[in-house]
Amino acid sequence: MNVHDVVHLPTRGGSARSPVKIALRGVSKLYGGSGRSAQQTLALDRLDLDIRSAEIVTVLGPTGCGKSSALNLIAGFEQPSTGHLMLDGEEIVAPGPDRAVVFQQPSLFPWLNVFDNVTLGVKCRGMPPESYTARATHLLNEVGLAGFERHYPYQLSGGMQQRVQIARALVSEPKVLLLDEPFGALDYQTRIQMQELLLQLWQEYKPTIFFITHDVAEAIFVADRVLVMSRRPGRVKLAVDVKAEKPRSIDFMTTPAFLELQRELLHAVQEEVNAVKSAPSQPAAAPQHFMSGDKSHA
Repeated sequence: MNVHDVVHLPTRGGSARSPVKIALRGVSKLYGGSGRSAQQTLALDRLDLDIRSAEIVTVLGPTGCGKSSALNLIAGFEQPSTGHLMLDGEEIVAPGPDRAVVFQQPSLFPWLNVFDNVTLGVKCRGMPPESYTARATHLLNEVGLAGFERHYPYQLSGGMQQRVQIARALVSEPKVLLLDEPFGALDYQTRIQMQELLLQLWQEYKPTIFFITHDVAEAIFVADRVLVMSRRPGRVKLAVDVKAEKPRSIDFMTTPAFLELQRELLHAVQEEVNAVKSAPSQPAAAPQHFMSGDKSHA
């Protein structure tokens, strides 16, 4: 089978009984070039994907395969060139408080203390303090930052700053948590701690999670399902279910099931990385269905 073919594998386990939370139907994303002779870049091509309520889906793939484009579309930061994205059956047309994003680099305001950083978003939406103060305090305790409420970002380590970001993302009780390599800049031990923390928070709040990472072990450890994206234009090359119960400990990483999944996913990702290296260095051109201006499900 061609590595650019879409592989549809059924979702098994508890999440298969949950309703679909996020649906992508024929989603493509074409970026226009700059200048008269600039080549357009097709980042995603007719992507079909269902993510179920409270499911954790992690996404792997070579650089430039459209992972972040997919996240930005789900967040409502960008619009698809073709196809449709739905959240609970409703078209996604803009960002909203039902989706929260955590990026790799902490986007904290240096002049605000920890508590004010966590609560800034709900304050800006005009929510009264009594509706979020107790929840923000509880979240800071859950992420291990009790006693640091009046500290400023410069007084925190990188891992602590990411904990603030996660608390800020959850304080508005979003339905969906979008994570773009949130632990990529952290040292190994801190990464493991943050992965365990994420699963503990999921156990309590049950958000649907779309998690981009370049770390195969991380992808397996936190996920219900791992997707491997093909090289650009991005499609789903492989989907693998992770059956281990959550939350998980680092002992899971030494099990035969984990190591077998890691081997399979490493090979799948490396095939795409090698394909990128051997392919001509030019953007993926727009296919014929773009030429007619078709915005519908292709």
